[in-house]
Amino acid sequence: MKLIFLGTGAAVPSKNRNHIGIAFKFGGEVFLFDCGENIQRQMLFTEVSPMKINHIFITHLHGDHILGIPGLLQSMGFFGREKELKIFGPEGTKEIIENSLKLGTHYIEFPIKVYEIYTKEPITIYKEENYEIIAYPTEHGIPSYAYIFKEIKKPRLDIEKAKKLGVKIGPDLKKLKNGEAVKNIYGEIIKPEYVLLPPKKGFCLAYSGDTLPLEDFGKYLKELGCDVLIHEATFDDSAKDAAKENMHSTIGDAVNIAKLANVKALILTHISARYDKEEYFNLYKMNVKQYNESFKIIISEDLKSYDIKKDLLG
Repeated sequence: MKLIFLGTGAAVPSKNRNHIGIAFKFGGEVFLFDCGENIQRQMLFTEVSPMKINHIFITHLHGDHILGIPGLLQSMGFFGREKELKIFGPEGTKEIIENSLKLGTHYIEFPIKVYEIYTKEPITIYKEENYEIIAYPTEHGIPSYAYIFKEIKKPRLDIEKAKKLGVKIGPDLKKLKNGEAVKNIYGEIIKPEYVLLPPKKGFCLAYSGDTLPLEDFGKYLKELGCDVLIHEATFDDSAKDAAKENMHSTIGDAVNIAKLANVKALILTHISARYDKEEYFNLYKMNVKQYNESFKIIISEDLKSYDIKKDLLG
């Protein structure tokens, strides 16, 4: 599992920060969270392949989070993509994608399925056998959502116990692990609950999108056992008024949510272009250093990659 920050800037891109876009590699595919302008070119400097992206999750419809979609779709078509692409986002996402497909002459022939989210409560919007994606409503002036990736682990098999109960070594063990009852060598029925151990905890990742700080969000993440939180920190703590006025969060806001969530790592992103100036960025870094927490606090950088187990959970 890896996180790759394709863009870490806010509304206006800067020399050091592209518009926002975060890639998450899991199980042979790539999940893309937000797709700001120029994201597909940023991918060229990383290990991220656009053709491996099967799911795009848009937090909200401000331009810095969506303007990279038309070019990305056209490139996928140019390279002969055939696999379906799923795009999730708030109300209005379908219209954005429809309009994107009307721009210029292109070769987009692969299916695109758009799922619009309408909820005031956290809900699972997509689920596979080994993971689920949860949308959490946030506050940013327009419909907006945080996204939570939650890995699903299967129950573990107590092989020694199964042997003692007379289960044959082979396909029957797999059946038990998948929840099917089997007959042992004595003709007795062995149910899965006889030999299954509770599943190990799966990895959990949350991305806030743009939002005012929401303490309930942090508490919800704690209930889920969230490991890594990517939270916007558009401003340093000296700009609390600007953050509130623009419905954003400060460094201190993000740290507080991370505390409530009890995460192992907090990554700050969506950083204002004002911090492109060295003296302002030094202020930002000094602000971060003031927080001596039990979890890691990282300031995101464009094109920076993190091995989750090694760099964030280790």
